[in-house]
Amino acid sequence: MMKNPTNRRVFLLQAATVAGGTLVLHGAAHAQAANMVSEKDATAIALGYSADATKVDTKKYPKYAAGQKCAGCQLFTGKAGDAAGGCGIFPGKMVAASGWCSAYVKK
Repeated sequence: MMKNPTNRRVFLLQAATVAGGTLVLHGAAHAQAANMVSEKDATAIALGYSADATKVDTKKYPKYAAGQKCAGCQLFTGKAGDAAGGCGIFPGKMVAASGWCSAYVKK
């Protein structure tokens, strides 16, 4: 009895497509994480950037007020509800929506 080679080919193509799509999604998530501003970045240190605004040193940065977050800053280019977004201070990098730095300007 001869097996149908077309079915095998279709199966292999479908399996390759699923595997490729998984790799693309994993790569996109990894690329986003790689584009996040590090708190150890020289500019981030100079501006007192913290990915978590609740951890800002208020003695060192008295300008900080509770409730200020990158998501509410004029320089934040992410959409409402995004966990992270672009920032005019850190070109090509993303900041946490819940973060803060001393360049904060209320929207």
